[in-house]
Amino acid sequence: MDVFDGLPDPIVVDILSKVGDVKTLLRCSSLSKRFNSLVPQSESLLLRLDHVVTTESRPDSPVSNFFKSLCKPFHGLFSLFSKPAKPISTTNLSPVIPSMLLSRFDRIKNLDVELPGGDVSLEKGAAVKWKAEFGKTLKTCVVVAFRSASTVSSYDGESDAEFVTGLQTRVAWTINALMAASTRHHLMSQVVKEHKEMESLVMHERGGEGTVVMKSEGLREFRKTGAARDQVVEERLQKKQRSVVPSVRMSMRHAPSLKLKSGICLESATLVIVRPSEEYSYDELATEAFAGSCMYGEAVAALLKRNKNTLDMNSF
Repeated sequence: MDVFDGLPDPIVVDILSKVGDVKTLLRCSSLSKRFNSLVPQSESLLLRLDHVVTTESRPDSPVSNFFKSLCKPFHGLFSLFSKPAKPISTTNLSPVIPSMLLSRFDRIKNLDVELPGGDVSLEKGAAVKWKAEFGKTLKTCVVVAFRSASTVSSYDGESDAEFVTGLQTRVAWTINALMAASTRHHLMSQVVKEHKEMESLVMHERGGEGTVVMKSEGLREFRKTGAARDQVVEERLQKKQRSVVPSVRMSMRHAPSLKLKSGICLESATLVIVRPSEEYSYDELATEAFAGSCMYGEAVAALLKRNKNTLDMNSF
């Protein structure tokens, strides 16, 4: 007798939820009728959208089709012989894709989505890390960036021209991060509407560049607002392939050269906190966003001691 045959259904479902990976679970569903009925009950899932299997191949021959029809119960094995996956850009993904991939699951409570990175255009050596929270629209976004990192500082003062150029770069980093976040928010819009039991949604890049979070309150807010949208608004969102970023206020702190306790020097280190209202504390937002991230957390703590400049940005 198989080990799983002796386990009650709730325990098997709990094990499957700990497996999490959607691709693996869909393969498991082809193992038996019991697994096929229990896999859709998984509550915690990991959906990887960083690759797709190519469909640019010649049609199968009649012999191949006949063979596949005989082996249909084992269709999960065919993916082992498919063409290598190709990386895809988040901007090329439609909300329909994650919706289709998750269509067999009907009890999702916690969803973690892994996406490709590279949406923020950067010069060589620069790094940008951001975290955004959404409800019906953007609630907050925290961006930490620097132009280069080394053990020796090359800072030799900053002229007025360099300050202006640097300011333009920092604003560009922030706008790119906001656009990347709003693209991810829109990407999962259909999934959020369809899975009403979902309590937590986290989207992150494979390389750790950016993270989008939707908590239970934000998910409920989005569903309620989405149901009230008219057709014109929906068509506009589909055309843009991202959510609208509301009018926001940016609190920006900058250090031409920032030396961390580890000895690393960050050139043109920047902390930007974006929010559409005054209900959040700037310091709390920044420290919570990068809690547990050693280098970035230390950089945030140091930059919070710097003077801040405030900029207002219109909706886009």
